[in-house]
Amino acid sequence: MNSVPTNTANDIPHSARLGLAPPLGARFDGVSTTVAVTVGYDVEHVDVAVFDAVDGSQSSLTRLSHRLGSIVWGVVRDLRPGSLYGLRIHGPGYDPERLIADPYGLAFSGDVDWLSFPGALSQHATARSGAAPADTSSMMPKTVVVDTSFDWGTDARPSISWEQTIILETHTKSATKLHPGIPEHLRGTYAGIAHPLFIEHLTNLGITSVELLPVHQHTDEERLPGLGLVNHWGYNTLGFFAPDHRYSASGSTGGQVNEFKGMVKLLHEAGIEVILDVVYNHTCEAGPDGASLAFRGLDRHGWYRSEDVTGCGNTVDQREPAALRLILDSLRYWVSEMRVDGFRFDLAPAISRGDFGFSPESAFLSAVGADPILREVKLIAEPWDIGIGGYQVGGFPAPWAEWNDRYRDAVRDLWRGEPQPYGNFAARISGSSDIFGGSRRLPWASINFVTAHDGMTMRDLCTYEQKRNEANGEGNRDGTDNNRSWNCGVEGPTDDEAVSELRLRQQRNLMATLLISQGTPMLLNGDEVGHTQRGNNNAYCQDSDISWVNWIGADQSLFDFTARLISLRKSNPSLRLGRWLTDGEDAAWLSPSGTPMTIAEWNDPATAGLMLWLKPPEGQPVLIAFNDDLEQRPFVLPPCDLGWSLLLSTDVRADENRTQGETYEYGAVVNLIPRSLSIFCPTGK
Repeated sequence: MNSVPTNTANDIPHSARLGLAPPLGARFDGVSTTVAVTVGYDVEHVDVAVFDAVDGSQSSLTRLSHRLGSIVWGVVRDLRPGSLYGLRIHGPGYDPERLIADPYGLAFSGDVDWLSFPGALSQHATARSGAAPADTSSMMPKTVVVDTSFDWGTDARPSISWEQTIILETHTKSATKLHPGIPEHLRGTYAGIAHPLFIEHLTNLGITSVELLPVHQHTDEERLPGLGLVNHWGYNTLGFFAPDHRYSASGSTGGQVNEFKGMVKLLHEAGIEVILDVVYNHTCEAGPDGASLAFRGLDRHGWYRSEDVTGCGNTVDQREPAALRLILDSLRYWVSEMRVDGFRFDLAPAISRGDFGFSPESAFLSAVGADPILREVKLIAEPWDIGIGGYQVGGFPAPWAEWNDRYRDAVRDLWRGEPQPYGNFAARISGSSDIFGGSRRLPWASINFVTAHDGMTMRDLCTYEQKRNEANGEGNRDGTDNNRSWNCGVEGPTDDEAVSELRLRQQRNLMATLLISQGTPMLLNGDEVGHTQRGNNNAYCQDSDISWVNWIGADQSLFDFTARLISLRKSNPSLRLGRWLTDGEDAAWLSPSGTPMTIAEWNDPATAGLMLWLKPPEGQPVLIAFNDDLEQRPFVLPPCDLGWSLLLSTDVRADENRTQGETYEYGAVVNLIPRSLSIFCPTGK
C-alpha cells in the first residue's frame, strides 16, 4: 500500500465557494468527482484510496483538504463512473491501514472477507497461512462511483390507496431463483423480479405492492462464513444508498443501480408499487468490539447508543445529527432517485427513542412527518424492539401503518384450535380498532399478516409443531418455540390423504381469513403456491432451496383460490372499508344458530362457530361463516330477501360445486365440515 498521499484535493466545488459543504458521498457531475464524508471531531485527515478494477491494487491516494465542521471533502481527479475507492482515516484511535467504506456509497463491489480479516473470530485464525496483513483493502468491499443518469421515460407512481393495497412480502433472490421460465442468468436478481413471467404472476394473483426484504448492500455476520453460511435476509447493512450487488445480473461495478431502477420502472408499468424493508436501527459493525467497516471507522463516538435494543450488537442513535441525516438522506434518495413507493422499517422503535424510551415525537418520527418527500409515500413500522418499552403496536402516529402481530396470533390460534373468547378474534378481523382507533387512524393502519419471512411458512404452520432449524448450525436453538402451529395430527410430511386434505384446508382457512379482514393484508411470497421451508422458522442464513420458492412443486389450486379471494376483496368494498365498522349497522355477529351472539357466547372459550354479516352501504353484503371446530357444525343462514349463494369455501369439494348455482333460502341450514370457512353473497349479486 502507498500510505503517502500523492494528490491533494484542492479543487473547491461550487457549493463550497458559497460557504456550504457539498453533498455527502462521491458524486460525479459529468466532469469531476467530489468526495465528502462526515467524520468525528478527533479525525485529523481523510485520504481517498483509488483501486485498479482489474488487479485490485491501490493506484492512487488523495487527501481531502477542505473541512467545514464535521464534513471533509475534496475533488478526486482519479475517480470516474466505475472507479473503485475506499477511505483511510487518520487520527488518535484510527488506523489508516484499515480501509473504510463510504457510508454514502451508491454501489459496492466485493464483500468482506471475514476468513482473512484481522480481528476475525479465533476459529478462523487457524485457517490463515501466516500473520494477517495489516492493510485490509484486499478484504474489504470497494465503493463504486456511479453515473446516476437513467431514462425513466413516462414512469409514474401507481399511488395505490391504502384501502386497495395488497402487499406481497418477498425476497429478491428467493422469489425467482428456481423459476424455470426465467433465463438462468436472471434468476434471483432485480431483473428476475422485473421479468414478464414474475410480473404476470403478481398481476394474475392481484398483488398491488411488493415489499422487498432488505436490498441495501449488506455483509454477512462474522461467524457465518466459518459455518459455510451467509446472511440471506440482509438485515446487516453496510451501504444505505446502494442496491446489493448480490441480486444483480449486471455485475458489481455500478450496473446494479440501473438494474434496480429498471425493475422499479417495469413494476410501475404493471401498476405495482415497490416497498423496501429498511434496517436503520443497527448496522453491520456488530458490538463495541466488532470491526470498523464504515460508520465507526469514520467516527468512533457518534453513531451508536450506549444500550443495544436490537439484539444485533449496536443501535443507531438517531439523536446524533450525522446518524439522523444519513437516515433521512437515504430515504429521500430511494424515493427521489430510485423511485420506490414506501418503506417498512425494521425494529422501528429502536430509531424512535428519545432520552427516556420510545417517543412518537422522537427526532426521527418528527423529521419524517415534516418531510415533504417522505410524507407522500407508504410508511410501515415493525413496532417492536427488544428494549424496555419496546413493544409499541398502536403507538406510532398517523400516517404510519404497523405490522400487527396480535392479528397474526389471533388468527393462528383460532384455526389451530387454541381456546380463546371470540371477542379478540372478532376485533382483529374488524381492523383492530382497539389498537389503532384511539390514535385517530383508520383500519388500513393495521398490516394484517399470518406469516412473514421471520417464522414458518403457511404450509409449515399446518405441517409442523416443532421448528426444524438444524441447517442453521446452532443446534436448533435459534428461532422461536412459540410457533402457534398445528400439524393436523402428524408431524412433518405424510402420505395420509385425510391429513393432507386437512392441511390444504387449513392453508385455505388462513389465507381466506387474511383476505376478508378489514385492514391491509400482507402475504408471504410462496404461501400462495404452498412453499415449504421444511419446518425452518429462522431461515435468515439459508441461501438455498429451503428459502427459494419452489415453482416446480407449486400448488396451482391454492394459487387459484388465493387469486379468487383477492379478486373478491378488490371487487367488494365491504371487505376493505376505509372507516371503522359500526356494529348493528355495518356488521352483525351471529352464532351458528343465525341469532346475534350473546355476551355469554362472546366470553365462553368453548363457543364453536361464528358468522360475520357485513352490510355497509358502500359495498355488497357478504356473509362469512367460520367453523373452527373439530366437528361438523350446522349454520343457519340469516334473513336475506334474495337468499344466499355460495361464493367460495375452504372445503375443496364444496368450493368445486360453487359453479352449479347452489343457493340457499333464508333459514336454510348449511353443514360446514370441521375446520372450514365459507363465504356467501345475496343471490343474484
